Amino acid sequence: MNVRIKAEPLTAETFAPYGDLLDASGAPDKLINQGKCGRFHDRARLDFADGKAGISIFKGEMETLPLALELVERHPEGSQAFVPMSADPFLVVVAADEGGVPAEPKAFLTAPGQAINFHRGTWHGVLAPLSEPGLFAVIDRIGDGANLEEHWFDTSYIIER
Repeated sequence: MNVRIKAEPLTAETFAPYGDLLDASGAPDKLINQGKCGRFHDRARLDFADGKAGISIFKGEMETLPLALELVERHPEGSQAFVPMSADPFLVVVAADEGGVPAEPKAFLTAPGQAINFHRGTWHGVLAPLSEPGLFAVIDRIGDGANLEEHWFDTSYIIER
């Protein structure tokens, strides 16, 4: 039997328990570059146990909804930010931790111009672009040692709009 989950719009408030919403909403914190650029300052809590922050480029395969969710993962040694390199929406899946295993997942759909940063140790779905080309700048921990835990669900969750 599958459990159905409806994806909801991504907001800072609903995503706060899992990470940071990165966007340019509201007034900028300050103007720079001769007043021609608004700076929305320090929007993500980058958190690494050791190692360093690195920027990688991911190219994910396009997904479609409804989508079967069978697996979530987390990174105990560092936060992980996904910044799309296009204005296309993507699917974000998260789950609270309950004694070392993920609780029932929640699904969010981003709006154009939104990016996210998962807090260190947050259970989350894999990268799920909803259109091509699926290019993302990813800011995460670069360092020695294991930084990935996976959890396979006994029952699939079906994520739908």
